[in-house]
Amino acid sequence: MSSMTFSRAINAGLRKAMEDDPKVLLMGEDIGKLGGVFRITDGLQKDFGPQRVLDTPLAEAAILGTAVGLAYRGYRPVCEIQFDGFIYPAFDQIVAQVAKLHYRTQGKVKMPITIRVPFGGGIGSPEHHSESPEAYFTHTSGLRVISVSNPQDAYTMIRQAVASDDPVLYFEPKRRYHTKGEVDETQELRDALPMESARVVVAGTDVTLVAYGPLVQTARDAAVAAADEGISVEVIDLRSLAPIDFAPLEASVRRTGRLVITHEAAQSGGLGAELAASLTERCFSYLETAPVRVTGFDVPYPPSKLEKYHLPDLDRILDGVDRALGRPNSLSGLEG
Repeated sequence: MSSMTFSRAINAGLRKAMEDDPKVLLMGEDIGKLGGVFRITDGLQKDFGPQRVLDTPLAEAAILGTAVGLAYRGYRPVCEIQFDGFIYPAFDQIVAQVAKLHYRTQGKVKMPITIRVPFGGGIGSPEHHSESPEAYFTHTSGLRVISVSNPQDAYTMIRQAVASDDPVLYFEPKRRYHTKGEVDETQELRDALPMESARVVVAGTDVTLVAYGPLVQTARDAAVAAADEGISVEVIDLRSLAPIDFAPLEASVRRTGRLVITHEAAQSGGLGAELAASLTERCFSYLETAPVRVTGFDVPYPPSKLEKYHLPDLDRILDGVDRALGRPNSLSGLEG
């Protein structure tokens, strides 16, 4: 085990994937000599050369279109989208080509493309640099969508994504890049938790709290704070946003009878709505109250001075727990 930051864990995972398979190559804006805006690919071009770590033009549609051609020829391209809000020029390529070609060709063509997307707020940046576009892609059949929350998963799941024959969107929470954690670099992929599996990270009995990506740590902090008031909160890290691993979610809700879901994306049409609806269908007779969503607001991402009010924080998540338990709270009535 070694201690490393979230960003270094992704770098180490990419390095391992490139060492294991010469068909793996990286593509993106400024990812070569500079090592990317967040330095995630630092040192990789120096070690693997410019033919495997490619600096591309500022043209996301071209990056993904080229990746489709490379996948056709047996390569495993890893495309970096520099910021979450820059993914939209490539939207057509992702949902109309990357997601469809395996099905359209009746399995003859695989699309082993990994799309890295730094996402979410909390770094003092404006719109297009702090967004959460994951729901657009979870709605699209043919794509795997995952979101990592800690350095070990960052390391393991980027390797799993690259090794997958399916296209994978890998959402990495940029405000957690400097978070440190223990990483086992010797772990074999066959021994790791599959990337489509959810994980219980805090056991509890009173309320099920589901989070992913940047809010998993906030949810863990909320569980600690709730315990001071005698409330036992079970926290589940979703990890895979498409497909969703419902088994541990169902088991938890059937024990607690209460469900709170949190994510940074806006509430309307967000992943929380799908989770709430699906778990209500599956666990209706076990629920003591309606599921509660604690999310970003239904507005364009606000200026950096206001983002602390927009992003779900400890107090808003604790309010969601109180609402699920039917307890009065000073924030009750706040939407989102």
